[in-house]
Amino acid sequence: MLKLYGGTRSRASIVHWYLEELGIPYEFVKLDMQAGEHFQPEYLAINSFGKVPAIVDGDFKLWESGAILLYLADKYSKTPLSAEERAVFSQWVLFANATLAPGIFGEENREREMPRLLTPLNEIFSKQPFLLGNEFTVADVAVGSILNYISMMLKLDFSAYPAVLNYIKQVSDRPAFQKSISGLA
Repeated sequence: MLKLYGGTRSRASIVHWYLEELGIPYEFVKLDMQAGEHFQPEYLAINSFGKVPAIVDGDFKLWESGAILLYLADKYSKTPLSAEERAVFSQWVLFANATLAPGIFGEENREREMPRLLTPLNEIFSKQPFLLGNEFTVADVAVGSILNYISMMLKLDFSAYPAVLNYIKQVSDRPAFQKSISGLA
């Protein structure tokens, strides 16, 4: 059985959310980060950096939330992914982790980056319910989790981006989100 390793208030909740969306069996191994369980030899054998999340799927070990999301989409998707679909998923997962999160969470860049990032997202969500159209995908887990974290932790004014606000509500109302991330607020 696949094992997800994580701690309270970590990016493991993003992977947890996607596992719930996929409906595949898994075990969540909660590490006590305050006690340093992520620096114990047993966990360092999975991720030598001592960061969470990480997964063990059979003999395969993987860490870094974005990489895990893409692996899960590739392995457990109901339909095989083409190289183009895989690239688009990668684009959005990397955007969420490398552009959106630092652009908004980084206070020094927020004023400049917020409109640059949220205006195009607002345009996308004003035309369709999800990033890639009518179907919820791993791209929505990646971007939707960051947008929800922003709204939970920073309490920024998103009123100029009504379609983004609607999207945040739409993804946060999903049962799998409720089971995995909503308890963090």
